[in-house]
Amino acid sequence: MPHGFDEFAVIDWSGAAVARPPGLALAHAQAGVAAPRLVAFPGGWSRGALLDWLAAQAAAGRRMLIGLDLSAGFPFLDAAAYFPGWNGSPPDGPALWAAVEAHCANEPHLGANAFLAHAEIRRHFRHQGDCGDLFPAGRGRLRVCEGGQAAQGLNPYSCFNLVGAAQVGKSSLTGMRVLHRLRGTLPVWPFDPVPDKGPLIVEIYTALAARTANPARRGTKIRDGAALDMALAAFASRAHSPLDRYTDHATDALLTTAWLRHVAHDAQFWSPAGLSRAIAETEGWTFGVN
Repeated sequence: MPHGFDEFAVIDWSGAAVARPPGLALAHAQAGVAAPRLVAFPGGWSRGALLDWLAAQAAAGRRMLIGLDLSAGFPFLDAAAYFPGWNGSPPDGPALWAAVEAHCANEPHLGANAFLAHAEIRRHFRHQGDCGDLFPAGRGRLRVCEGGQAAQGLNPYSCFNLVGAAQVGKSSLTGMRVLHRLRGTLPVWPFDPVPDKGPLIVEIYTALAARTANPARRGTKIRDGAALDMALAAFASRAHSPLDRYTDHATDALLTTAWLRHVAHDAQFWSPAGLSRAIAETEGWTFGVN
């Protein structure tokens, strides 16, 4: 059923192995129709600074719905395991997050390369110049909700693919370290039930917001103010305050925040037909996928 959130935020995430990835962006909006605004951080956001920001929202008990642009789980249902054939394969989402953290605890910038260096784990991934022998032919394994993304006209990539600009594996693994560190303080849907108070994290796909705003538009990236305002209007949002620079990351965060506010009351998105308990515990789900 719909839940009463009065603040909304979206983080455009990045798995780049640097202190301050340029792909990180945070947008925030209050309930209502005022346009979302970017939240700046001196010198640019780091994953650690965003972790601190998320922890602060939980500590303050803000009734905020927070979208993270990453995959909170890996494919599981198709093979009854994240890493079939390895006896150390985690049994569910939170255990996967804990495993990533355990392997990478000493890696700076909340990086996740140490996890990918594990002899058994790396066999399942397509690396640059080195495809693991357990990465299947074609585009790789997909989660159940990623099949739903494709049915809605999107182009999902396997979490096990680490090659190309559109790959999501590295960002997802670094994000899992953050989810592990927030465990017990900030719930993540659908691994956790929706709380009666305080903030909640959901997985989002920024291209879904862009496609919903203008299904006829080629491409999903917005790089100018006029196009951003047209897309915001589709979600009953007022025009934005002009930006110094229009980057994909900034516009993705702003538009998806407006979309999240616009659809958060819709009961169908909280109870998608394809979401089972087993999927909720292992693969998770992209908010907004039917």
